[in-house]
Amino acid sequence: MSNQMNGADAVIRMLDAHKVKHVFGLCGDTSLPLYDSMRGLDHGISHVLTRDERSAAYMADAYSRVTGTPGVCEGPSGGGATYILPGLIEASESSYAVLGITTDISVGTYGKYPLTEVDQEALMAPVTKWNTVIKKADHIPRMIRAAFRAMTTGRSGAAHLGLPYDIQYDDVDPADIWADPKLTSYPAYRAAPEPGAAEAAVDVILSAKRPIIVCGGGVVIAGAMEALDRLATRLDIPVATSISGQGSLAETHPNAVGVVGSNGGTDHTWEAMEGADLVIFMGCRAGSTTTARWEAPKPGSRIVHFDSDPMVIDANYPAEVAVVADLRLALEAVNDVLDARDQGPDTFGGAAAAKDIKRRKFEMFHKLAESDSTPILPERVIATLQRVLPEDATILSDPGTSCPYFSAYYQLPMAGRRFITNRAHGALGYAMSAALGAWYGRPDSKVVAMMGDGSFGFTVGELETICRARANITYVVFSNASFGWIKASQKDDKGARYHNVDFTRVDQAAVASAYGVKSWSVTDPAKLETVFREAIAHDGPTLVDIITQPLEQTAAPVRRWMG
Repeated sequence: MSNQMNGADAVIRMLDAHKVKHVFGLCGDTSLPLYDSMRGLDHGISHVLTRDERSAAYMADAYSRVTGTPGVCEGPSGGGATYILPGLIEASESSYAVLGITTDISVGTYGKYPLTEVDQEALMAPVTKWNTVIKKADHIPRMIRAAFRAMTTGRSGAAHLGLPYDIQYDDVDPADIWADPKLTSYPAYRAAPEPGAAEAAVDVILSAKRPIIVCGGGVVIAGAMEALDRLATRLDIPVATSISGQGSLAETHPNAVGVVGSNGGTDHTWEAMEGADLVIFMGCRAGSTTTARWEAPKPGSRIVHFDSDPMVIDANYPAEVAVVADLRLALEAVNDVLDARDQGPDTFGGAAAAKDIKRRKFEMFHKLAESDSTPILPERVIATLQRVLPEDATILSDPGTSCPYFSAYYQLPMAGRRFITNRAHGALGYAMSAALGAWYGRPDSKVVAMMGDGSFGFTVGELETICRARANITYVVFSNASFGWIKASQKDDKGARYHNVDFTRVDQAAVASAYGVKSWSVTDPAKLETVFREAIAHDGPTLVDIITQPLEQTAAPVRRWMG
């Protein structure tokens, strides 16, 4: 290693030391030294040039979700910093480790009204777990170490580093280039439950007659799926999830009830929530969607709460017992307690209840899924995807039309993070670019991304990035020529007084084709399966544009539209 090193070199060396493989980002004036160091140094990082900083952050987010390692994105000062922000808040609120690096104007020009000046530290403070603008070059290595420590420990989240232009040229001591290898993946430095907590949780669970486990995203983040499977199976407890919690169990598991709550839940799965005399929240914040705005559990219900973040305990429901620990260690401790008590198979009737719920839910679904109606019913699209996708597919959705249908009715056949959606802040335009991050993180998996045509318009420019990468991704567009979620809400909440939610129908297949994506447009439900099979088999990016039933006319599994 050379004895000469500037600040920009130090950033690349530190990312390399933390085993970063991909950086997603977009060039700018303030990033010139950083790009020169990326070009000139010998390192193991590939840079993915994006067309929008939002997209770079979404790519880093999905990459982090499928790999369990921090995703890294970068962008320039001014507009770059404001554009990268949406992806950082999504990652932080969804508890995924993403590092956003924004280069900045020179420290020496602060306060002189230079072009692109913005207080990046103030801008990023509310949207990240950890955030700083570095003022001196010799601070770079330790600030990057601090960022990785913050992202990967406790409740994981996003970090932001501001990198002023002038300090990228200043000297850094090469001896300070080192990393803690534990911080290259997460959760790092897992915390075990305090003595007695697992025993107390077991006592309460066994005292119930009709317990239910409700999993959020924390189970998959912690890699606690096997421990959860063992617990649910041995005690025969039904397991429900939030949308973020999908993958906690394979949804074909005998004890899996499916998604509950106001989005992706159905009346059938909601029975399990309402009928429980004890709710065991696992890595779940018991927020408004999972509980249908706290409709269930009702106030006064018995609660056991497992979470790595002490702040979520008692936020919405007082917990009879709280286990504040890494989810995998906590569930292993619970299983150890049951082993010590020789607590073999118990019968809380979970598998039988789940089987009955799913039977009734899917009877209703299949009637719609087999319909030959046009425009094509969303249920038909989901059922066809279930038939044609490989078991190990990685599927993404924007939070609009496709999400509740997928979450309610597609049964993920494998545990783990196989379904990705941006549930925390629900920005449109996510799935288009996030799919590329997922593909870089899991290139051997078939990646499929679903969106509405409203969402397609947000980040369509990334189709160029996707074609340049030759990524094997299939895009599925639910086209209804409106911002469908809001139109359906106007129907439900405002007596069908529609206002400014419709737009001109666009031929998404033709647009994608112009970028170089092999594309189809489908209006006939009988042709859907053949087209999907062709698109999935194609080596390279594909897009299927489907003219679908408008959301306000559907039987969407969204609780407030069902009353």
